[in-house]
Amino acid sequence: MQNKIRIQILAAWCGLIFLCIGLVWVLPSGAPTKEMVFKLDQFIDPETCGACHDEIMAQWQNSMHHLSHKDPVYTRVAKFYLQGLTEAGHIAEAESCVKCHTPVGYVTGFPKKVSDEFSQIEGIAAQGIQCDYCHVAVDITKMYNNGLVLSPGQGEDDPGIKYGPFDDTEPEFHDAAFSKLHTDSKICGTCHDVKHVAFGTDLETTYTEWENGPYNSPDPEKHVSCQGCHMYQRPGVPATGSTPRPENPGSATPDAKQRPHIFTHYFVGANSGLPQMFSDKEKSAMAVARLRHAAEISLEMEKENTARVVVSNTGAGHSLPTGLADMRQVWIELTLTDKDGNIVYQTGVLDKNNELPENTVIFNTIFGDGKGNPVINIAKAKEILSDTRIPVGKSASRLFALNPAPRRGYTLTARLLYRSMPQKILNQLPGEPLGPLPVVEMAAVRKEF
Repeated sequence: MQNKIRIQILAAWCGLIFLCIGLVWVLPSGAPTKEMVFKLDQFIDPETCGACHDEIMAQWQNSMHHLSHKDPVYTRVAKFYLQGLTEAGHIAEAESCVKCHTPVGYVTGFPKKVSDEFSQIEGIAAQGIQCDYCHVAVDITKMYNNGLVLSPGQGEDDPGIKYGPFDDTEPEFHDAAFSKLHTDSKICGTCHDVKHVAFGTDLETTYTEWENGPYNSPDPEKHVSCQGCHMYQRPGVPATGSTPRPENPGSATPDAKQRPHIFTHYFVGANSGLPQMFSDKEKSAMAVARLRHAAEISLEMEKENTARVVVSNTGAGHSLPTGLADMRQVWIELTLTDKDGNIVYQTGVLDKNNELPENTVIFNTIFGDGKGNPVINIAKAKEILSDTRIPVGKSASRLFALNPAPRRGYTLTARLLYRSMPQKILNQLPGEPLGPLPVVEMAAVRKEF
């Protein structure tokens, strides 16, 4: 009898031990832990997904997600900034970009760092942020630097479960399950918040900006997730905070159930230049439309020779600009012309090298080296020296001293302009010239005297 009790106790302890081991290696969702490494052939080629999801596939092609690995601005600048670094913390950050830009490659072993030979990255890994990366996400370990937890299948013969926003799908090729995560901004935030891997400096805070803003309302009627703008946009529908965001009725596949809304997958953001490089005029135009519905600008005279320009973030669900905000350029161009149309005063105008003068009024972030000195290479960013960006729903006012003062018949024009990268940086790259990148007029106003 005593031996039987001992055996039962031993069995119970063994069960508890195995349960604890299971909890270490498996998350509550049943997903592998973040430490696990996958094989490339576990992931499904986007072309395979497109055989059924043809319309969604067409939207995703040449999007910022699709081109995240192939973007020549990213690849050339990232490798350029890696050169000459000697401090371990600087090198670690400069090497880390592939985790978000080439995620399938990263979790399957190549590339693990920016210095890896990109020309050797082929097939699925080179397809950027793709179907079978996002739709096998099951959990989050951290809200920055790509904290997604994945649960892929075993390739096309056993594709596993694909997760999405519907709870009643019955696809033939793979299993499907509803995922609240895929309707939540957090799935976007894991890559769209970035911290310096060594110093912890906030390098990109798009998700945090949204999280702390009015669109993250506890009221369901007022709450707008990242998907509520970026996955409602389509040609002719900018879907910003200042425009209607009508649903996109349709079906996920040609034979699937008709639904009130199918999330779009254009993912253009504000970059009109990259789709243009890949001959996609439609997505380029969509990025321009989004920028032109993100902000408003007003102009008034404070004194006879002092102009006040006010820029309001009326349409973005995050700061203006967002993302890598030391690189993004949102600036004010001011031009005063006389009665004959001759320019008598100007500021914020590109020079012959397509570079902005030092005195240009720019809304951006400036990083520092920890000693108060500005740095251009974010690998060296130990601090934030200034952040003049415009938060969600807020305005920024700037004064301009005009010389000469406007007279009767003069015209003063203020324009808010956007460019995704300073040409000054691109002009330093070795090899074939890159750019100039498009400059988009976000808003403009004029005053006649």
